[in-house]
Amino acid sequence: MLIHISAILPGMARLTIGLPDELHRALKEAAARRGRTIGDLVAESLAFYGIKSGETARGLIDKARAQAALNENEALAIAQEETRAVRGR
Repeated sequence: MLIHISAILPGMARLTIGLPDELHRALKEAAARRGRTIGDLVAESLAFYGIKSGETARGLIDKARAQAALNENEALAIAQEETRAVRGR
C-alpha cells in the first residue's frame, strides 16, 4: 500500500511511502483514534526517534554548548551520544 501525505502548509513536503496493507490499516486506525492525521503520527514518530534537520540539530548543539560551557567538539559528542540513546543504538 502506498501512502500519499499531501502538503497543506508552506514549508511542508509531500511524501510517498510503501507499507504493508495491515500496517497501513493500523496506522489509519491509530490516527483516527487519536483524532490526528497519518502525517501527524509519522512526524511525531520521527521526532521520537531523534530525526532532526541539520539546522535543528546545530541549534541544539549551540544551546547545549552555551548552557554547559562546552567547546564545539564536546557538545557534538554529547549530542551524538544522546541521539544514539534515543534511537536505541
